[in-house]
Amino acid sequence: MKIGFLADLRNATPWERPGAAHYAEQLELIEEADRLGAWAIVLGEHHLTADGYMPQPLVFGAAIAARTQHIRIGTEVLVAPFRHPLHIAEEVAVLDQLSAGRVELGLGAGYMQKEYDAFGEDRDARFRDLDATVLEVRRLLAEEVSPRPVQEEVPIWAGYNMPVGARRAGRLGVGLMSTLGWCLEPYLEGFREGGHDQANARMGGLTDLIVAEDPERARAMLWPHIEYQAGQYATYIGAAMGSGDPQSYKVLSPDEAIAHLRGMAEGLPLAFVTPWLSIGGMPIEAVREHVRLTMDVVAPAVADVGLQEG
Repeated sequence: MKIGFLADLRNATPWERPGAAHYAEQLELIEEADRLGAWAIVLGEHHLTADGYMPQPLVFGAAIAARTQHIRIGTEVLVAPFRHPLHIAEEVAVLDQLSAGRVELGLGAGYMQKEYDAFGEDRDARFRDLDATVLEVRRLLAEEVSPRPVQEEVPIWAGYNMPVGARRAGRLGVGLMSTLGWCLEPYLEGFREGGHDQANARMGGLTDLIVAEDPERARAMLWPHIEYQAGQYATYIGAAMGSGDPQSYKVLSPDEAIAHLRGMAEGLPLAFVTPWLSIGGMPIEAVREHVRLTMDVVAPAVADVGLQEG
């Protein structure tokens, strides 16, 4: 199991900084993660938020490609119904060239009605549109786009967190961007229904985790930032669930984080997990400590669990 980080690039309103300085600092953190051996930086997507949640992840991915050497550059997730498949495939191919073959493409359906309204798309058709986009982007990357991507096959992941969606991802024969155990059996059922080799089934995705030397002290310090971020997600989804619940965020010591991740991986074909790079404008020194401990201590201790890939 590999460890990367999810970055949303939000410039949290209570601690807002000039935009250029904020982006520069985030790129420095990503460079540090690259030096420390992080597997990937994956970027989220939302639109028209008050705090500048990253609206164009592939654009920011190009900046990451120019500043890093090894870290993979992904999306968790790019909202498929808001873009033509050819736009996605071409931008992914260009980014794969810029990064010398380091792209991981996570595609999702989104959920915010105001975003669908802004793009003039039908939210009720989002899952059908996601499936169709996955198939077409895969075809375009394999057969038509110019320039060609560096990778012979750009890894594609479908972001589904419910059993019915997991089954859809399985039928498509792509990775499932979820770490939820209840999605495994439907995902494998979909793999069988789609006629795909079940040995290729793989899962990965977000865990609401921050690692700290002194977790009790860190949680007290970070609680306003956790509450801010959870509150934003609760607004997005209209209910306290998942990342919309402050209690879902874990601030753990390295040993506690190792035990948590090993437990999460049990029985699942987990290829990777992505803790947050930063939560709700948290202090930069806390972010640096989190990244350092995650890569120096936690990542080596969980490398033997989950899905073993070359």
